[in-house]
Amino acid sequence: MKKLLLAVLLLLPASFASADDLYDKCMDGAVTNPDFAKCGGEWVARADVKLNEAWKTLNARFGDRDEAKQYLLTEQRLWNAYKEGSCLFYNADFGREGQIIHYSACRAGVIERRVEELESLGADLN
Repeated sequence: MKKLLLAVLLLLPASFASADDLYDKCMDGAVTNPDFAKCGGEWVARADVKLNEAWKTLNARFGDRDEAKQYLLTEQRLWNAYKEGSCLFYNADFGREGQIIHYSACRAGVIERRVEELESLGADLN
């Protein structure tokens, strides 16, 4: 089973295979589907924490730019709707592997890319 999992992970896009170190360590010890799901859920949760930190930092950098802050808030709300709908196709026709491994990797990747985007926006505010 572990060899099959390793083969699957090697075939995933780079953003999936290069998960964070905690995910990799967790998956090394995972044996059952609930173990794999726990690893993925924890990865998504860590990405969400980083997203919230990036959002708070960027929002604070806008200072008293109320109109710009409102546009940023609108954008983030639209992105949140996108995030909630992202990667759901893995829960349809990709079997348990898709539901347990690929879905979490995809969702964490979506969140991590948004963190990078928010941090980049913050760098533009001088």
